[in-house]
Amino acid sequence: MADKQFPIEEIKKNIKDILTEPEIRFCGLIDSSGELIVGDFREDVVPFENDARRKQMYQELAHRVGNRQGFDASLGRVKYSSSRRENVVMMSFPIGKYVIMVTAEPSVNIDRLAWKIIYKLEHQWSEFHGF
Repeated sequence: MADKQFPIEEIKKNIKDILTEPEIRFCGLIDSSGELIVGDFREDVVPFENDARRKQMYQELAHRVGNRQGFDASLGRVKYSSSRRENVVMMSFPIGKYVIMVTAEPSVNIDRLAWKIIYKLEHQWSEFHGF
């Protein structure tokens, strides 16, 4: 269940806005246990994985994001993380106890897209992440 102070409704609007970017395939908010709180694929996208495999992917992402926080004191907080695969680019944006997960087309410019997403997340990202 979401924190009362966490702006789920605002994040829902931001996710819809992020999904308007033509290179975005999926955008969703995932909690610390790996549950998809809200999110979806762009209308014309056929997912590469079935529901069970996507759930596993969300859980693994939540675990990885949680593990990275152990280095925050010395290296600073993670602004975003990305991996370029053959068929998709995967990105994560930690926001408090949550993470925004984005998948995009493999040809995307990762840094340019990351800053677009951070801009679209506006104050939610900076407020909960300390940008």
